[in-house]
Amino acid sequence: MTSTLSESYQQTAYKIRGSGERKVGLLKETLAEIPDDTPSDIYGTGAVIEDFQTKMAQVLGKPAAVFFPSGTMAQQIGLRYWCDQKQNKKVAYHPLAHLEIHEQDGIKKLMGIETILLGEKNRLFTLADLKKLDEKFACLLIELPQREIGGQLPSFSQLKEITDYCHENGIYVHLDGARLWECLPYYQKTAAEICDLFDSVYVSFYKGLNGIAGAILAGPTELTEASKIWKCRYGGDLISLYPYILSADYFYEKHIQRMPHYYQQAKLLAEKFNGAAKVSTLPQVPVTNMFHLHFAKNSDETAAFLTKLQNETGIGITGNLTVISENECACEISIGESLDLIPAAALAELFTLLQDFAGEQTDGKI
Repeated sequence: MTSTLSESYQQTAYKIRGSGERKVGLLKETLAEIPDDTPSDIYGTGAVIEDFQTKMAQVLGKPAAVFFPSGTMAQQIGLRYWCDQKQNKKVAYHPLAHLEIHEQDGIKKLMGIETILLGEKNRLFTLADLKKLDEKFACLLIELPQREIGGQLPSFSQLKEITDYCHENGIYVHLDGARLWECLPYYQKTAAEICDLFDSVYVSFYKGLNGIAGAILAGPTELTEASKIWKCRYGGDLISLYPYILSADYFYEKHIQRMPHYYQQAKLLAEKFNGAAKVSTLPQVPVTNMFHLHFAKNSDETAAFLTKLQNETGIGITGNLTVISENECACEISIGESLDLIPAAALAELFTLLQDFAGEQTDGKI
């Protein structure tokens, strides 16, 4: 029976992407050294949540922070707060922002916020794009890195120019920092130094950090106190969130110091991929531990080749492809600790076989 791309990926012994599969063992690992009699948080109170919120506020350089079960909830609430301050329900962001393409228009349907798409889909927006806008809006959202275009980042000086312009013109700036941790090696800045440019920030604990779930919204105390009310209204003020909080703290500590290593590994891996015909990465040189892997063939041919490649090497590259055009498709690669587990000889074999992609026929062995 012929396996599909997804099946071949799931059956591989090793994965290039991430820091391990999402299994219940992650929770067991988290709780292994937590005393059984540790008190739970209850409706947003208690040491387990309050201590973590204080810790993250300090890490991000903000007066206060609130833990949320999801980043979707945290960001919609944070943006609503800034809109209320300006009495202007308009927010600007990149056309491929998470809120625009992955949240079923929640910010519009639930919060009644009108969104302004800034710049073009296939590139970062610039200060020039911002200056062209005639509409008045309350808040600009900046996603670091811009995931949907390969995890690209503006330079720190460009970022400062944009945020300075906003503050000079009475516009709040919110950071979608779902992958903020992954940006630190490129910017050579602390999280607090980056967040200092922004009025508020959201960070995730399950993406690059591989925690179970959860997010932090950080900013001025007025925002965080208002966000607690909205968290209750959204149904996010659960009686207990400690499995998410404890895993967030555990995996933050486990991975945060390894982000420079993951970044360097991503650059080395991208260089190898770019050495194969009809294969390229976006960006060519990654600026974080993630990039998009592009194949200059149609998705059916590419899926057939990758399925055989994964079956023969036991190394998983991807289980799905995004169609870019009739003769191009792509997938996302995000590097964590899994890459280090792949034997060097097996990885070398994969790149040797990948050289056949340009002339590969879809029947028979590679």
